[in-house]
Amino acid sequence: MAYYRRVGDVPPKRHTQFRRPDGGLYAEELVGEEGFSADSALLYHRHLPSALVDARPWELPDQTLTPNAPLLPRHLRLHDVFPGEEHKAADPVTGRRLLLGNADVAISYAVSSLTGPYYRNAVGDECVFVERGAATLETTFGALDVGAGDFVVVPRGITHRWVPTGDEPLRTYVIEAASHVAPPRRYLSRYGQFLESAPYCERDLRAPAQPLLAEGSDVEVHVKHRGPGGPAGTVHVIPQHPFDVVGWDGCLYPYAFAVADFEPITGRIHQPPPVHQVFEGSGFVICAFVPRKLDYHPLAIPVPYYHANVDSDEVMFYVDGDYAARRGSGIGRGSVSLHPGGHTHGPQPGAVEAALGTERSDELAVMVDTFRPLELGEGGVAADDGRYAWTWAGRGGPP
Repeated sequence: MAYYRRVGDVPPKRHTQFRRPDGGLYAEELVGEEGFSADSALLYHRHLPSALVDARPWELPDQTLTPNAPLLPRHLRLHDVFPGEEHKAADPVTGRRLLLGNADVAISYAVSSLTGPYYRNAVGDECVFVERGAATLETTFGALDVGAGDFVVVPRGITHRWVPTGDEPLRTYVIEAASHVAPPRRYLSRYGQFLESAPYCERDLRAPAQPLLAEGSDVEVHVKHRGPGGPAGTVHVIPQHPFDVVGWDGCLYPYAFAVADFEPITGRIHQPPPVHQVFEGSGFVICAFVPRKLDYHPLAIPVPYYHANVDSDEVMFYVDGDYAARRGSGIGRGSVSLHPGGHTHGPQPGAVEAALGTERSDELAVMVDTFRPLELGEGGVAADDGRYAWTWAGRGGPP
């Protein structure tokens, strides 16, 4: 995010002496991407950010992936994965259940009421969509209050903690990259400013506005990092609290973006999915389908045409509203559909005729398109309804 911010106290010139009230030096930390060659931020700590007093292995939530074989479109019922009161014993990090994944991205879901551990993802950026509930995201950069409909982007390697707030459980749809997550390059000028044609801009982004200073000793930080065969986990014990930053500046930081601030692009005939794009990562894109005016040509068909995913797997998380193209399939709020490359998909039988004349859509959905095949995580296997693939044929299962 090449958009400069400055929070708290920083010295007039970078990499120069900056002293505490007692005369000691603050510890300057550069958090940067691509080996000092891309976006970065400078943070000023009260204590040494590299200090450790202990470390031990952390067993990550189940990361097992199962091939989607035989190749099938699938319907995952997310609200069935966390039934009853399970959320009361779960937190937003260790309680995640893996739905889908490949070498570029992992998609998980969590329903939680407990405060999460201090956490750092050293594998890639995270883009967390808040389906329901509210939370405070505490970070080394400061705090962010987030709620339903917020995308929250947490760059790789930033220590943070999720603190659910309010009366209802926090429901989060987590997109973990093996790379960085950023606005699409076509939305930005060559210097990094959002263009006039972009569906959102800098004013729509919320970042920490003041330092978050905490006290504590021997603080445990759960670190997800690269291992020899995939992601691995370690707990680092930090002698002083990691939230000790008195000020920072730069272009790399956590931020939130409310999906309600995404301005949809519409047209006389049906617009292709790229007009709904919000973010991109290496090997995948993230889109948001928001309430909007539908196609206004007098003969327009306001639901998607049938299409074959030649280069990608398509994952749609149905958050709210009425999904005209999926009527009769069993899909509704809290559903995820997987339409894999190699399978043509589109409206359910009768949906095209039923949609004619419709002028507006009230749907809210988050889509992830990947350019490598997705496999099923344990949460995806548990949530699969087992029937979706046959719904276009009007049958409940294979012959």
